[in-house]
Amino acid sequence: MTVWTISEPKIGTLSQCVAVARHFDPHPIEKVVVPRRGLRRLFDPPLYTRSETAPSLIVSCGFRAEKRVVKAKEMFRVPMIVHLQPPVIPGYDLSFVSRHDWKPDFDRRPSYHPMIGVPHRFTETFWETRRQSARETYSADNARVVTVLLGGSNGAYAYDDNTHATIKRAVESLVGGGWKVLISVSRRSSADTLNAIGVLRSPQVEIWDRVGPNPYLEYMGAADAFLIAKDSVTMPCEALSTGKPVYILDITRIPGDRLAKFEWYHSDLQSTLSLTRPFEGTLTPYDYQSPDEALRISKIIEQTRGFQPVAAETAVAR
Repeated sequence: MTVWTISEPKIGTLSQCVAVARHFDPHPIEKVVVPRRGLRRLFDPPLYTRSETAPSLIVSCGFRAEKRVVKAKEMFRVPMIVHLQPPVIPGYDLSFVSRHDWKPDFDRRPSYHPMIGVPHRFTETFWETRRQSARETYSADNARVVTVLLGGSNGAYAYDDNTHATIKRAVESLVGGGWKVLISVSRRSSADTLNAIGVLRSPQVEIWDRVGPNPYLEYMGAADAFLIAKDSVTMPCEALSTGKPVYILDITRIPGDRLAKFEWYHSDLQSTLSLTRPFEGTLTPYDYQSPDEALRISKIIEQTRGFQPVAAETAVAR
């Protein structure tokens, strides 16, 4: 079965598509829509040609992908197209919408389905196979490990001096409590944030600051708990796949519609679904059932069109 993903170039949109697509094709064909302006658009190679093998399924994310997907459906007579956001253009067979983006009128659309956060490529089994090696690297003395995940200002939250001070206090508190701290930044992290956390580096605090290979998978696999800043939707979802406690760090808020959406998302995870908890100075173990939205979405696709999924271990290969 041939599956395409069509997405914007952001890794967040691409990874969502691949997470779902791999349940049907271990090696989906990844097509990326790069926005161009002016005359540069005239020199872009086509995203696909009629000579290509027709896909049985297209999974897309990002509004820039939509026109290309609908056109491909007509050109190749694709049996099913699936979008992982509320689509702007009609024509999708199924649309999966994050609960924090859900609107009342979506209840009347049978092809729309809510999802927790966003789909991703990880499962508890994925982490179990990597935990021993990661622990040998980052906790040879079997110390408790907390992985701290940081992002950047995004219109809802600001990485200002107050946020940097909040991060510093949290890390110092955890070190004082006997935790080994692994800090990872993201592509959105600013130079100011890198400088602010750089002073925290110590024998008990390791920091990946975009220098050298990214140890994200190892940091995740080694963790006994997570502390994640509020500005991300994807990172809490991925951390929840480990089955380890996930605590959310409140940072400087920027009032507005974007903040309201993020705050609803975190309230949903904490109060409604009991998946994450707010950080209040300590990390206490708790139990929850890890959601697997990529698998759940694939089952809905399977039930709708009867596509045969691949083996679970193949679907989560990375």
